[in-house]
Amino acid sequence: MKCIHFTLALMLIAVMSCKGGNGNAKTQVKEEHGAILPVKFNADSAYSYVKAQVDFGPRIPGSDGHKACKDYIIGQLTRFGADTVVVQNFKATNYLGSELPLTNIMGRYNPGADDRVLLVAHWDTRPWADADPDINKRSLPVPGANDGASGVGVLLELARLFNEKSPDVGVDLLFVDGEDSGNSGSWGSNEDTWCLGTQYWVKHMPYKAENTPRYGILLDMVGGIDARFYREYVSESSASEVNDKVWSNASAAGFDKYFLNNVRGGITDDHIFINRAGIPCIDIIECSHPSTGSFSPVWHTVSDDMEHIGKATLGAVGQTVANTVFNEKK
Repeated sequence: MKCIHFTLALMLIAVMSCKGGNGNAKTQVKEEHGAILPVKFNADSAYSYVKAQVDFGPRIPGSDGHKACKDYIIGQLTRFGADTVVVQNFKATNYLGSELPLTNIMGRYNPGADDRVLLVAHWDTRPWADADPDINKRSLPVPGANDGASGVGVLLELARLFNEKSPDVGVDLLFVDGEDSGNSGSWGSNEDTWCLGTQYWVKHMPYKAENTPRYGILLDMVGGIDARFYREYVSESSASEVNDKVWSNASAAGFDKYFLNNVRGGITDDHIFINRAGIPCIDIIECSHPSTGSFSPVWHTVSDDMEHIGKATLGAVGQTVANTVFNEKK
């Protein structure tokens, strides 16, 4: 993916490569800071789902780890009572000319509802650690604990919650493949080399006009220790009302430490293509690390491992998204 930093006052753009059973219980949970929560997101569970993926090894399309993770996601969605699990197998060619066997997976809750919300994460990992400070490691695969597994881990814990308590609206959990094999060699002209699974999915969406999701939320790199999430520029331009909704829910739940109410650089990520397909979609993504001013220092390196995953961050993001979905009414 790419990170695009905008200097609005000068109107200049600098681009940097980056890239059981549905229950209906009405129980509410009171958080320590006083907010009334519709459900309690379990960060320990989300962390365990992240670790399970990392334990498979890199999830590079076509690898053993990739196949194991695919089966794991499908199995977890089935275990957590998804009404329908849609598996979309296809092939796509990356910018190097290699044909990749890809799979998009969608778990649908209340598929008959026309009022829907779309939640998205990519589950593949980057084949090359091309941002590693050690040049000798740049041909090695990225473990993808944060960049890949964190978003999936949050979505799987949300699936478990949806199985325990049904939201008022339908929810689609979309796990897209082939996001992270793009060309970071030169800026400005490589957008279509990223997000291969999402580009395929938007051409085969399972929606008609009456049941197109109200909005989408993309989770990408949402597990870093002490991560900070700003309003991403493209999200703000294309889906500012969704940003307002999510950041307001984060603030109400006491997560202002993580969700900072400022607009920062734009990202070429899966939400770009979802927005173009007519679904307003935002990107919750760490793109301003305190020490570097950009992504986490372990981004696209061999150090993107469990040592750098924070349960508190997973909990803040997961609870915010859960509150947002459960606040939606028919």
